[in-house]
Amino acid sequence: MGVATATFVETFKARDWRFFDGQLLLYVLLLISVGIVMGYSAGFNDPGAAAGMSQTVKTLIWAAIGLTLFFVAASVDYHWLRTLAVPVYFVVLGLLALTMLIGTNLFGAQMSVTVAGLDFQFSEVSKVLMIAVLAAYLAGRRERIGRLSTILVAAALTAIPTLVVFGQPDLGTALVFVAILAGMLFMSGASLGWMGLMIGGAVALAPLAVSLLHEYQRRRLLCFLDPYADAQGACFQLIQALNAIGSGGWLGRGLTVGGEGQRGYIPVQSTDFIFTVVAEDLGFVGGVVVLAIFGLLIWRILLIGWQARDAFGMMVAIGLASMILFQLLINVGMVTGIMPVTGIPLPFITYGGSSLISLLFGMGILQSIRMRSHKPTL
Repeated sequence: MGVATATFVETFKARDWRFFDGQLLLYVLLLISVGIVMGYSAGFNDPGAAAGMSQTVKTLIWAAIGLTLFFVAASVDYHWLRTLAVPVYFVVLGLLALTMLIGTNLFGAQMSVTVAGLDFQFSEVSKVLMIAVLAAYLAGRRERIGRLSTILVAAALTAIPTLVVFGQPDLGTALVFVAILAGMLFMSGASLGWMGLMIGGAVALAPLAVSLLHEYQRRRLLCFLDPYADAQGACFQLIQALNAIGSGGWLGRGLTVGGEGQRGYIPVQSTDFIFTVVAEDLGFVGGVVVLAIFGLLIWRILLIGWQARDAFGMMVAIGLASMILFQLLINVGMVTGIMPVTGIPLPFITYGGSSLISLLFGMGILQSIRMRSHKPTL
């Protein structure tokens, strides 16, 4: 039965769990476990009452919600996302507009909406939904992927949510949208020449974008060039992060110990700077192991994309891999002083329900692609 005529119930029942990818789930669970343990360690010496345990319990609840969504998404035929690509795009714009209208201020940006007493960042789920929108568009233009018009329309689709997010202002999420677009265009075979011109134009406009940021954001953004230029001000957090990473040595200082040292001076260390906890508590070796798990996960995502039955499934996988890889490189580079501090979370490990639930939803879609990569047997 074709996708267009299949009912929701039929697509739900058509699942084939024989092709469930256990490796994908294993790598995801390992990274979530690292996040839970590191979050507990980060909050262990917090002056707040039972801060580490409270954060751990919240993360476990978010993980349970996210895993439920993971299995629901895996059960439903992913082609429904392609069918509903246009409504999904307007949902993305609506969620981001709602954040601008009624969102609460978080770290100087209007990024979250309070739902039932909990802060939720719609921009996180918007990343995953935009991947589906772009995948639907690019999959429908496979034969015209080299044309400038294809690239321009894809860029225009991405530009609107990117500008809305940038206006919050949330530079990190805006950059993730751009990275997703670039990764999907590159892997889909878009013209490198036209892409090069667009990248050149974006670089030329970068100074203008930076000038639109708040003063404190500009200072923090440029800290990686010379952290000690403002050691007690905008660069204080970065310097403490570098000291914490260095104190971890080869094997680390041990769980919960790091918070008593340099890391204890890092504000909200369990969010954007969570890798400092990994490096200080587990050392260089522990950090490499975590990065290796990320490498295995990204490889698995790409493998599922290559084995997908159609271009849409492949493009969704490429988008998810691009998103995770970009956030990984920027976050680790940020805390090690080789990338600007842009507030990009470390996937699955950074403390926060919005990011974790959205990522697990994306992994569920990927699992649906994997489970339907083989023709059903009669």
